[in-house]
Amino acid sequence: MGWCGLRGLRYSGRDSSLQTGPTMSEQQKMEPPQEGDHVVVLTGAGISADSGLATFRGGGGLWEGHRVEDVATPEAWARDPATVWRFYQMRRAALLDVEPNAGHRALAELERALPERGACLTLISQNVDDLHQRAGSTVLSMHGQLQRLRCETCGYFQDGLQYLDTEAFLPCPKCEDPSLRPDIVWFGEMPYKLEAIENAMFEVTHFLACGTSGAVYPASGLLSTARSVGAQTFVNALDAPENLGSRDVFLQGSASSVLPRWVAEFLAS
Repeated sequence: MGWCGLRGLRYSGRDSSLQTGPTMSEQQKMEPPQEGDHVVVLTGAGISADSGLATFRGGGGLWEGHRVEDVATPEAWARDPATVWRFYQMRRAALLDVEPNAGHRALAELERALPERGACLTLISQNVDDLHQRAGSTVLSMHGQLQRLRCETCGYFQDGLQYLDTEAFLPCPKCEDPSLRPDIVWFGEMPYKLEAIENAMFEVTHFLACGTSGAVYPASGLLSTARSVGAQTFVNALDAPENLGSRDVFLQGSASSVLPRWVAEFLAS
């Protein structure tokens, strides 16, 4: 299995081994969820964009005005913590101005409905916002969460958005570390929840990738892993992602418009 054994891999950028320019599949007949089925959904920045949050790779996206090396690596935090702190405090504050959209709510509905059929859902997200949680979903957040700060010295965690000062660091209340850091998986660090993700991919029967670029590894490998075990695979995005394959059902459009229809059809099939 392509995903298995990847717990030693760290968050990286583009996966140069990915297929480019694949042929999009014709729409397959959707197989309805049955007892024992395991639906796995992977979401990326595209679903959050529909709520007004900037996307990772867009021209006006999250990193505008900053090189990745300046705000999203352990080296940047060691070299210029003030810039990194200011950047993430602004991103944290932006969460107060957004709400879950219809796509988030549809996935929460799917999670509630599947157990009635003896099936289950695992929702994996590359996003660092809390919109899935606010919609009512249980989430495996691979890349951390903006609403959480952590101490690199003692491991203390602080949840919430009560402290949003962009200039003053927040010291750890449990030890003498002068600054908590954003609990975000930066480039070169180990993604979270890899064991739980691996376990889900052993059992996957239906797989949906939503709003992902298909270029950030190891998350981009989940789609090919789902294909390799015979799962029915779906991809939702505005444009075909880099890892789209000929077997995948491509659902073009915004997550907020596509996912409610897809969930309704899936549950009615």
